[in-house]
Amino acid sequence: QVQLVESGGGLVQAGGSLRLSCAASGRIFSYIMGWFHQAPGKEREFVAAINRSGSSTYYADSVKGRFTISRDNAKNTVYLQMNSLKPEDTAVYYCAASATGSSRDMQNYNYWGQGTQVTVSS
Repeated sequence: QVQLVESGGGLVQAGGSLRLSCAASGRIFSYIMGWFHQAPGKEREFVAAINRSGSSTYYADSVKGRFTISRDNAKNTVYLQMNSLKPEDTAVYYCAASATGSSRDMQNYNYWGQGTQVTVSS
């Protein structure tokens, strides 16, 4: 069992940066880790994922080149560095852990955090 707690969200102006953290209660080295977001009235969407060792990362086209996912297995923590933020990035951001399967598919994630709000003002 893994419990995930996100932090680092907040209000930022367009063009600004935020760094989200996801702290796990258990060891995460055996899990693919991902970030998803959900805007009001919209479905939850894939943002980024990272493989178990951290050697491979995957991004949604909308954030490629602006966001960076990373992990520190020794600290059981995953990060999402978000730069050049846009108003359309406004959403609740969720951290998730997947034991197996496609890193982009929400259905493959076994554990989810409670989410952290990111609001980007224009």
